[in-house]
Amino acid sequence: MTRNRLAVSLLFLMNGFVTGSWAPKIPEFKDRLGISESVLGLLILMFGIGSLVLMPIAGGFIARVGSQKVVKVTAILLSPLLLLLTLLPNVWAAAVGMFLLGGFVGAMDVAMNANAVEVEKSMRRAIMSSCHAYWSLGGLIGAGIGGFLMARFGVLPHVLVVTVLSLTVIAIAWPMILADQPHPAATKEKLRLPMTPLPWLIGIMALFSMVPEGTVLDWGALYLRNELGASVELSGFGFAAFSATMATMRFAGDHVRDRFGAKRTLRICTVTALVGMVLAGLAPNAYIAILGFAIAGIGISNMVPIAFSAAGNMPGLQPGIGLSVATFMGYSGMLFAPSLIGFVAEHTGFAIIFASVPVLFIVVLMLSHHAHHADHAKGH
Repeated sequence: MTRNRLAVSLLFLMNGFVTGSWAPKIPEFKDRLGISESVLGLLILMFGIGSLVLMPIAGGFIARVGSQKVVKVTAILLSPLLLLLTLLPNVWAAAVGMFLLGGFVGAMDVAMNANAVEVEKSMRRAIMSSCHAYWSLGGLIGAGIGGFLMARFGVLPHVLVVTVLSLTVIAIAWPMILADQPHPAATKEKLRLPMTPLPWLIGIMALFSMVPEGTVLDWGALYLRNELGASVELSGFGFAAFSATMATMRFAGDHVRDRFGAKRTLRICTVTALVGMVLAGLAPNAYIAILGFAIAGIGISNMVPIAFSAAGNMPGLQPGIGLSVATFMGYSGMLFAPSLIGFVAEHTGFAIIFASVPVLFIVVLMLSHHAHHADHAKGH
């Protein structure tokens, strides 16, 4: 674990921690503003719009000044945003707050991934799967302690703790973050959308792998609380269990893929995720639902890294182009689908949604033969 690798791992941990801390806050946020599921869905849509607006802007700044400067600025701006959301007085202010939260989660995500790529180059070995594992670990800590802190000490102390811990992690990482060179030539290259179907098919795999992740993050706590009668403390454990198994499997992900190959790994993961989500949707109580989310986390953990790996290693296509299609489609699914689910859930309830979302995994299974491109990464 070099200093640069430790720094970028801490940044992933901190971003995941803020995102995970948001999950158990959602029921309280909804009650405090006195809004319906569909209005909450619109606010979650603002989170998605914020991400998709600020992610490419962050990419432009990274090309001009390097990822180190961008990741430092975005991390500091992200730290107090949950505190800000807790103090906002009405829905309109909350919409702006959600735009900023989504924007800086997304912008920091781009910058820390870019920094991780530079660290990989400097170390000449893959670290991306473990970086994403640290993100999931952060999500687990955030979601796990969130319900506990809110139930014991209240809403404001919880977000103050999140802000202080986030700034502390940034302070530790700060002097060790790899200083990379900007790539001004990259901004001059015209990004043309690929005309061949393959990048788009892999993009659909990424999209359908990430929609369920966004659904658990944004609606898991509300489902456990409102439909399965979970306490404030217990409702945060849906996303926590999901993050725990996801982090564990991502730490092991590279070894599993080397052993079984990307295609077989993806198929096993997809079936596991399908079983977990169906179990969560049909669960008679909160504990069985949390078990379902944990099983789904095992499956989803390596579906997305395999899709992204395949996208970056397609024959006859620049890695950046395939990857930009897959990341844009994947993240838009994670960011926008949950808001649509809010509208549907108001009429159907969440149980049927969690039981129906796995239909998307059947499509991933049908496209899974394309995952063999991910194995080309070993050849580079």
